Amino acid sequence: MLDSFNIAATGLYAQQLGVDTIANNLANVNSAGYKKSRVHFEDLFYREVLRGSNQLFVSDSSTVTGGGAGVANVERVFVQGDLRTTERELDVAIQGDGFFEIVLPDGSFAYTRSGSFTLNDRGEMVTLDGHSVNPSVDFPRDVTAIQIAEDGEVSALLDNSGRPVTLGKLELARFIDPSSLRPTGNNLYVPSDESGAVIYGTPGEDGFGGLAQGFIESSNVDLVDELTSLILAQRAYELSSRVVQVSDEMMGIINDLPS
Repeated sequence: MLDSFNIAATGLYAQQLGVDTIANNLANVNSAGYKKSRVHFEDLFYREVLRGSNQLFVSDSSTVTGGGAGVANVERVFVQGDLRTTERELDVAIQGDGFFEIVLPDGSFAYTRSGSFTLNDRGEMVTLDGHSVNPSVDFPRDVTAIQIAEDGEVSALLDNSGRPVTLGKLELARFIDPSSLRPTGNNLYVPSDESGAVIYGTPGEDGFGGLAQGFIESSNVDLVDELTSLILAQRAYELSSRVVQVSDEMMGIINDLPS
């Protein structure tokens, strides 16, 4: 009888993580470049028990009973989100595969799909959090218009020139298994052993996505899908809690039996 409590508890813990993941997806439905997460469940260990007995026994006459449910992993789903126009010169969306490489304050690198950039006081292209974009693109103070081509070439119109001046070129990075990237917050990811080494390339070439200036990639969270998953998780949680309640009632019946 005690096994039913433990098995139901594993279901409660697993579904709670599922609800937490769905809640995080819904909270980030308007976060630019956000990629939704999915929880994958698995059944836990099995053991053989003697039929009609609670004694553990391994033989041809034994039967197999499960140990409950657990979380196999929480996978990040890197499906392309819709592009939303902003008409900002420093908003850049990736149409296809790839990440922007960002330099963190400690000199390490992180990666993001959010291409909402700005200029710092030194004229460097940075994220809204102030992290530099790699490779670095520096803008002179007399820039009047910025142009970012699909292949990543960055040019600008200056006060003293009627023709665009090339300032640099943006590159993209990708990984063999992007779903294994480790999120660190602020739409940033860092590599893991499972994600593989970073691969660099030119936007629009060798399988990398092209760039779209004046657009931002929206979150890929589907509200209908998330709300449906939330209802299923709630029902599964209720069923596991019902098992705990029924097991408690059965224990009460056993305790009330005359000795």
